[in-house]
Amino acid sequence: MLSFHATKVFNTIEGGAVAYRDDSLTDKLRFQKNFGMDTQDSYPEVGGNAKLDEFRAAMGLCNLRHVDAEIEKRGKAVKRYIERLGHVDGIKTWRPQEGVKPNYAYFPVVFDKDKFGKSRDEVAAELAENNIFARKYFYPITTGLECYNGKFEIQPTPIAKHAAENILTLPLYADLTPDEVDVICDIILR
Repeated sequence: MLSFHATKVFNTIEGGAVAYRDDSLTDKLRFQKNFGMDTQDSYPEVGGNAKLDEFRAAMGLCNLRHVDAEIEKRGKAVKRYIERLGHVDGIKTWRPQEGVKPNYAYFPVVFDKDKFGKSRDEVAAELAENNIFARKYFYPITTGLECYNGKFEIQPTPIAKHAAENILTLPLYADLTPDEVDVICDIILR
């Protein structure tokens, strides 16, 4: 499943796609994207309105022309973040992996309050006070959502809980300048 939401490196403003090899899924997926409808009088599946309209498809075609340049610009911002934060005790930054070509969609940072002296929430609050809006990613933890209360046996998930409590995704977009990254880093390190 691919998301083409506006926050993604490649986007169509909203929408997404499903890629599959199993031909037996074709009818099921077609029903699900089109209200579950087979004909005007037949609804064999539960579905929704999940079609990509022409406007969003056109936006995607326009954005596709620029995706490589966007990735390159985002990469420069990521490099600057790593230069500034990558060696700070109590801050764990993303690192490139050998054999993986990143798209630099997000820049998640893990804060260890015991080593760094500030929690993820404290850092997010300081950034927000300066009109810089980072995002608590993987938060809240799914097992803590009220919509699941009493519906499932909740098992302990300490790794997911740790991620939900400590990861902050710092601002990242193609036009983010090194000076703007420095402002963000200065606030974090202050």
